[in-house]
Amino acid sequence: MSNVLIGSILSALSTGLGALPILFLKNSLSHRWKDILLAFTAGIMMTAAMLGLIPESLKSGSVIEVCIGIFLGVLTLTYLEKKIPHIDLQHSKTGIEFDEKALLIIAAITLHNIPEGLSVGVSYASNTDETGNLIAFAIGLQNAPEGFLVALFLIKQNISQIRALLIATATGAVEIVSALLGFYLTSYVDFLVVYGLSFAAGAMLFIIYKELIPESHGDGNERYATYSFIIGIVFMVILIESF
Repeated sequence: MSNVLIGSILSALSTGLGALPILFLKNSLSHRWKDILLAFTAGIMMTAAMLGLIPESLKSGSVIEVCIGIFLGVLTLTYLEKKIPHIDLQHSKTGIEFDEKALLIIAAITLHNIPEGLSVGVSYASNTDETGNLIAFAIGLQNAPEGFLVALFLIKQNISQIRALLIATATGAVEIVSALLGFYLTSYVDFLVVYGLSFAAGAMLFIIYKELIPESHGDGNERYATYSFIIGIVFMVILIESF
């Protein structure tokens, strides 16, 4: 219990940690660096899903169960995306009022963080602390640039730097609740472990391919983003082998 609580708190607070640089940022971050950050986090999440969550779920259940869990994760994210309007952090145009736009981006990011928290919780419930620590670390790394981009977006909407930092940090706090929920559900209902792990993998794969990769290729920086994506994968492979 203590491990999942510590892991979920650290991964969630990484959102605020990643947003800290906005307090000292005088000029807006270039599109190239935004794309590099997005692609790097995509590589991290891809490796965590393929070499962490899916192999661990295969140890807990059959291939059929893993496939079902993956598709449940993808379908759930598809449903949530349809219900919550998507706000592109980099390419948004002024089409709605400030208050509504800020509310939408906060709601979208908060909801987006729920499956990430679940993936941390079910990873610890798999009785393999190494997997839990790995996923918590991977989610934390993914949250840092996400927190920065969210805070940067809010600043562009004329929100103060301090307030943008606090809001960005708060969007990650939902991961603590969802991590504990995922941990308790899969801890007390054994057959849910395989579905929980594979569900988290499917949700992460959806986010990678539907959100992170397309957004990192939207401003003509495809080559830089591709290199960054591969570096993210290599970084996580080294990390996994070091555990």
